[in-house]
Amino acid sequence: MTSGNFPKRPQAPKGAPNILLVMTDDVGFGATSTFGGPIPTPNFDRLARAGIRYNRFHTTAMCSPTRAALLTGRNHHAVGFGGLAEMAIAQPGYNSVIPEKAATIGRILSANGYDTAWLGKNHNTPLWETTSLGPFDRWPNGYGFDYYYGFFGGAANQFVPALIENRNLVEPPNQDGYILDRDLIDHGVDWLRRQRTLHPDHPFLLYVAPGTAHSPHQAPREWIDRFKGQFDGGWDAVRAATFHRQKAAGIIPQDAVLTPRPDKIPAWDSCSADEKRVYCRMMEAYAGMLAHWDHQFGRILDELESTGQLDNTLVIYIQGDNGASAEGGLTGATNEIAKYNSVEPTMEELLANIDHIGGPNSFSAYPVGWAWAMNTPFQWFKQIASHFGGTRNGLVISWPRRIRKTDVISDAFHHVTDIVPTILDVVGIAPPTEVGHVAQVPFDGTSMRYTFDEGSTAPATREQYFELIGNRAFYKDGWIASTHPPALPFEPGKRPPPEEWRWELYRIADDYSQSRDLAAEHPERLEEMKAAFHRACERNNVYPIRAGQWFDLVQPMPNPFQGRTAFTYYPSGRRHPGSEFPDLKNRSWHVEAICSVPAKGAGTIISQGGWIGGWSLYMMDGFVKAVYRTADQPGLEARLSTSERLAPGPHVIALRFDYLGPGLGGPADLSLLIDGKLHVTGRVQRTIGKLVSASEGVSIGFERGTPVAQEIKTPFAFSGRIERIDVTIAERAPAAPILVKQDVEEG
Repeated sequence: MTSGNFPKRPQAPKGAPNILLVMTDDVGFGATSTFGGPIPTPNFDRLARAGIRYNRFHTTAMCSPTRAALLTGRNHHAVGFGGLAEMAIAQPGYNSVIPEKAATIGRILSANGYDTAWLGKNHNTPLWETTSLGPFDRWPNGYGFDYYYGFFGGAANQFVPALIENRNLVEPPNQDGYILDRDLIDHGVDWLRRQRTLHPDHPFLLYVAPGTAHSPHQAPREWIDRFKGQFDGGWDAVRAATFHRQKAAGIIPQDAVLTPRPDKIPAWDSCSADEKRVYCRMMEAYAGMLAHWDHQFGRILDELESTGQLDNTLVIYIQGDNGASAEGGLTGATNEIAKYNSVEPTMEELLANIDHIGGPNSFSAYPVGWAWAMNTPFQWFKQIASHFGGTRNGLVISWPRRIRKTDVISDAFHHVTDIVPTILDVVGIAPPTEVGHVAQVPFDGTSMRYTFDEGSTAPATREQYFELIGNRAFYKDGWIASTHPPALPFEPGKRPPPEEWRWELYRIADDYSQSRDLAAEHPERLEEMKAAFHRACERNNVYPIRAGQWFDLVQPMPNPFQGRTAFTYYPSGRRHPGSEFPDLKNRSWHVEAICSVPAKGAGTIISQGGWIGGWSLYMMDGFVKAVYRTADQPGLEARLSTSERLAPGPHVIALRFDYLGPGLGGPADLSLLIDGKLHVTGRVQRTIGKLVSASEGVSIGFERGTPVAQEIKTPFAFSGRIERIDVTIAERAPAAPILVKQDVEEG
């Protein structure tokens, strides 16, 4: 027997259910078969048959904000996430710091006897805290999750992701046919089995957040090929067919209206034959990715069912953290990072890469027309928080032990802030007034548990504000006031001041899809709604409202490199995230490797980025080489090489980058120096001005991720010995603002 003097772990309430919480990425309301869409998701369907579908559930219209609200039960501005983590500014509603007074569901359940794990995407850690030295308070472990395996940031390469396990940066398993979604579920099944063996009397919280279906749209080739030809009818036809299925299945009201295609989205029939061919393949890749994810997710359900745990598991599955994404623009992309650097592909270039779409040599995103179709029947898409194309996502809740009336549809209006209050209500835990000796602010959401019971009624009144990058809305009791977006998300240029945007008014109690603007008929009600929105903004740290991509701001965030111009790195065997490396964009820099070289030395000395954009200093067969690649299009790459092999022995190998500017992405001279002597130089006519991929990072002494130089095969370990790498940066070029943190991808 053990002594009674040992400390006891908190016990969960008797009979408390397991919690399986799932949120996918960039999946519109009308994408999955479960909500009438064209992409078969049999395991999502399986949950719906055993539970409840919610057809009026809402997110915030973008990744980090939605996930902050999901984790805390508070509005996104109230917990510092008025925008993406990469858009943080020094204001309470936008600083990307979840305050201690808003504890996450992980911390709350962990303190009440639950084992907790998080798999997949984390986009809620301040960028300056994502280095290998932390601090770790706002990493998943710090948010109360005992185990974490996944990736940080907006997106991940499915084939070569940069992964983190708890607090450690790790590489994916070295296996043929590796794909991230399968890896996540492998780790999930393993964790469930360990938890069941070691703590069979503990309930668990498992939060699963894949990168699917955020770009890059990637999947095993056989899954993409399953959809060959299925989208040849185009986005207009797919949207119409989805709308028909939604009505036939009772997913949307019979009087719902299919909102028309915006003028800025081309009609499918106006596209050329080549355009249609490319656009269809892009959609096939998206569909393959989502269908493959659903297949992998089914393994979690199978594991729980085979062990008898599914009966008392509350499954909350939110299909998408916002509406489908229009960030691929009018043409889509096979290298989306290049688009962020203002390099638009030609149709000839897209055609040349068509066979790579969805594979390891693509970073693809589909065109806006498909995003519009995946958001059937609503207007607009991701980022547009004023309309349901940005904020309405399919939700399924299943709990076999408790939810008796299954395969039903709830039309109750709910929001992502309602998930934490629902979980606590189900478990039997009162909202904590204090966590970790810090007084807690109340939840902004309300419990949805009443929807589990037949004949129950919704709360008498409900209000909810929406705001993201200037797009605003306010819902109250069947009405919603919405601003009209002055531009599409992918359109460049400044937006008008938010106060100049036009407001619309909809009675969604009988206009499900926001199809009839009643602002002119009810001006008094519109003014009342705008006044209520203003009060909500004051309560939730929303002001000042800013519009435009990245808020059109030039405010740098905290980082370890402020006030410094010289840095030293050492080979460590691991990939460095972008947060551990100074921002080299739009300025001159000098990288110097102090190393010993063998005869015919080979291998990567240092590289940043990958084939989609970056630079590399390496050796091959004794020759020192360098490559700088702005994008994969012709004419956007510079290569240097010494004319003779380097003699064995100690050397100082340097790469110098002289930025010529002006502004963002200007030309530069690239030079190779050996032992202080200039050997070769070349001109880069256009450089990376805004974004270096978050999927790649920086590698020293080997090549991780995808190589910048196509002749390199990973891991391409350096055959010599690197003592250290010295990096020196100059001041940023005139008129070159810090618009985007260097290691960022949109959420």
